[in-house]
Amino acid sequence: MSHPPPVPMSATLAADAVLARRRAAGERVLTLTSGEIGLPVLPGLAARLGAAAGENAYGPVDGSPALRGAAAGYWTRRGLVTDPDQVVAGPGSKALLFALLLAVGGDVVVPVPGWVSYAAQARLAGARPLPVPIVPGEGGVPDPDRLREAVADARAAGHAPRVVVVTVPDNPTGTVASDTTLRRLARAARDLDLVIVSDEIYGDLVYDTAAPAVSPAVHAPERTVVTTGLTKNLALGGWRTGVARLPDGEPGRGLHTRLVAVASQIWSSPPAPVQAAAAYAFTEPPEVLERIAASRRLHERVVRAVADRLAAVGARTAPVTATCYLYPDFEPHRASLTRLHGVRDGDALAALLLDRHGVGVLPASAFGEPGRPLRIRLATSRLYGDTDERRTAALTADDPLALPWIRADVDRLGEVLTAVTGAGTPAALAPHP
Repeated sequence: MSHPPPVPMSATLAADAVLARRRAAGERVLTLTSGEIGLPVLPGLAARLGAAAGENAYGPVDGSPALRGAAAGYWTRRGLVTDPDQVVAGPGSKALLFALLLAVGGDVVVPVPGWVSYAAQARLAGARPLPVPIVPGEGGVPDPDRLREAVADARAAGHAPRVVVVTVPDNPTGTVASDTTLRRLARAARDLDLVIVSDEIYGDLVYDTAAPAVSPAVHAPERTVVTTGLTKNLALGGWRTGVARLPDGEPGRGLHTRLVAVASQIWSSPPAPVQAAAAYAFTEPPEVLERIAASRRLHERVVRAVADRLAAVGARTAPVTATCYLYPDFEPHRASLTRLHGVRDGDALAALLLDRHGVGVLPASAFGEPGRPLRIRLATSRLYGDTDERRTAALTADDPLALPWIRADVDRLGEVLTAVTGAGTPAALAPHP
């Protein structure tokens, strides 16, 4: 007898698959669904991966000494003094996040809206996700006051929340929680005896480098685990490499033992050739820093151009300060969207954009939002070009919006938004064959 899967397919990956099929069928599509960073591999990293191709033996479960040492240096340079023994490497920070939930145990507080896999991973781990809304405009971190209430209610009902997952900077909103909110989170976690798991995969993509995101580990070092990787800052999603920084002290060492035990049963050891390249990247030589800076500038320019198109049609969007994401609210157009298209929520709006205009976005429901919000998430990172030549040009351009392929896609999106909100000329925006 067959059984349904315990969790749905990742919303981002499922949406990408739909768009890929439509593109293969000859349709013109705009892919604004997943956070895949559409940029080429830095040649120096590719060379190190190739040079390490012969490293085919199992290595230490927690990662090679070179990678753990490089990751420790990466965090130490950011004010989180780290010993290599506090670091555990894995095949992507996503896998590490899941292994951490298994290692800590208990139910899991997740922010709403929050990345699509947090709640799903909690269920896969046999835990209950406990959704808590964010502070408005400060995505990725549950409102600390509402966190206290939710945990108290859950424990009164016989449940056992032990972890709160946060994202700094945030996906899906592109915002960064304030230091004040993170201090309040740290106090709440300490009072409630919660482990903070801080997903900081976007930490290098804060636009204003003079005001970097603050890690919760600054305020609650004894109970915060930090994860990161190279998927976003260096566009290496397919290489699957991530690192976790565990707290110092006895509780951290106990968690380290449990995490490594879980890892030993799931992935044995991270892939050795990828570790060699990652170790080089985490030492942050000039070519790596220059590439990340160029990527950051590109994300900011394109995000701001798309934000302008959203503002032009009256969608509400919190100021994006990091990443390649926007999370607009079309509530001001609820009446016209219902009247013109029968659209009453983000799911229907996403379906309209895809079915009629070939624009792929994700609805708010994919990020755990209840009710019928008219919010969607857009990711701009696939607009940079469909070849490495174009993507490299986007990275190096003084004005990436002047490149015809980027300009065409951004303008097309603006036209579609104008049409669906009722201010455009629908005849000029017929569905693409």
